[in-house]
Amino acid sequence: MLARMSDKRPDLRTVLRIDFPPADRLGRGKIMLLELIRETGSISAAGRAMDMSYRRAWLLVDALNRMFGEPSVDTQRGGKQGGGALVTPFGEELIRRYRQMEERAQAAIAEDLAWLESVRRSDGSSDTADAVSK
Repeated sequence: MLARMSDKRPDLRTVLRIDFPPADRLGRGKIMLLELIRETGSISAAGRAMDMSYRRAWLLVDALNRMFGEPSVDTQRGGKQGGGALVTPFGEELIRRYRQMEERAQAAIAEDLAWLESVRRSDGSSDTADAVSK
């Protein structure tokens, strides 16, 4: 008998994060924020879509813009037309390359992920999760 969709365990996944010493990081959250800014044309709308405050979203955009020699996002102040945000050509390239790095990393460790999946507990729990819940 086939398992119901609700019974299916989530697939293992890798998460790519690149640390830029001493304190900057580039990861899926910032890239997702860029993608949502591209989609919505707004830092605040992108932040809301990620369930974060405008201030938090703005701080992440500011961090991205300071990490590189070119900005990832251009902003327009409010006025008659309202404000807005645009992902720059550099930001588009950053998104593209990050997503490509994710795909390459996933492909490079696919065999190891398959092995981990094969030895994973069938009930999806772990001793750590069991200990925490007690």
